[in-house]
Amino acid sequence: MSIRPVPHPTFYAVLENEARPLVGMWVCSGSPLVAEICAGSGLDWLLIDAEHSPNGIESILGQLHSVSGYPVQVMVRPPVNDPVVIKQYLDLGVQNLLVPMVNSALEAEEAVAAVRYPPLGIRGVGSALARASRWNRIPDYLAQAGDTVSVTVQVESEASAAVVEDILAVDGVDGIFLGPSDLAASMGLLGQQEHALVRAVVEHCLAAAQVAGKPAGVNAFNEDIARAYLDAGASFALVGADVAVLARASDAFAERYIHSKRPVRSADEPVAETLDRAG
Repeated sequence: MSIRPVPHPTFYAVLENEARPLVGMWVCSGSPLVAEICAGSGLDWLLIDAEHSPNGIESILGQLHSVSGYPVQVMVRPPVNDPVVIKQYLDLGVQNLLVPMVNSALEAEEAVAAVRYPPLGIRGVGSALARASRWNRIPDYLAQAGDTVSVTVQVESEASAAVVEDILAVDGVDGIFLGPSDLAASMGLLGQQEHALVRAVVEHCLAAAQVAGKPAGVNAFNEDIARAYLDAGASFALVGADVAVLARASDAFAERYIHSKRPVRSADEPVAETLDRAG
């Protein structure tokens, strides 16, 4: 008799049972090995990104496999709010979606429809062929599929921030995620995601989410800014990225061993002589 697996709890089911915000990081490398390293870090969640990263269906599948044995929640961002792409992600076994560039309640409704089977939505039915149902080994998958998926929409423009209350009111939108970088660009402040005007809009959206009774997350790599947003009511946050960690750490190695003026001892030079010359 085959194993009858049970779907994992969604991101928001886990969040609901936590007494603190969930803290995570981006996984942008496209590498299952790097994803697994991040999954073992003790962070609460990972975001596998396919909007600005070299991730396709196969690499996302590999990363889902590599992190599956770790107690970490996984969210995946498709490159676009498109029902065909979302259908592929869901069939792959993605349970938590972060849909980018949602600028209106209508676009939020379209994202929700893409994750629901008819008559509630437009998701194509192919569960017998899909990892999502573990190839029909999850009993009654079609009936419970909607409960195994969460939808987070990104509010990352002046247009979406202006109607954030309408977006939050959409049935099936489980939460919003604020992108200060794109928000700043839309406000004419490209590269100034920590500008006071941008922070004010982010905090307005956080407050709107609290009024609506829905969680809101935010992206902030600056620790002081991240903590300020968490204090302002953010329920979850991304505070770093695998590629950024690697870039900054490798920069530090180069600075320490190549670009600094501290002398480096050759292999055949006595230690005492090197210390005398350095001192």
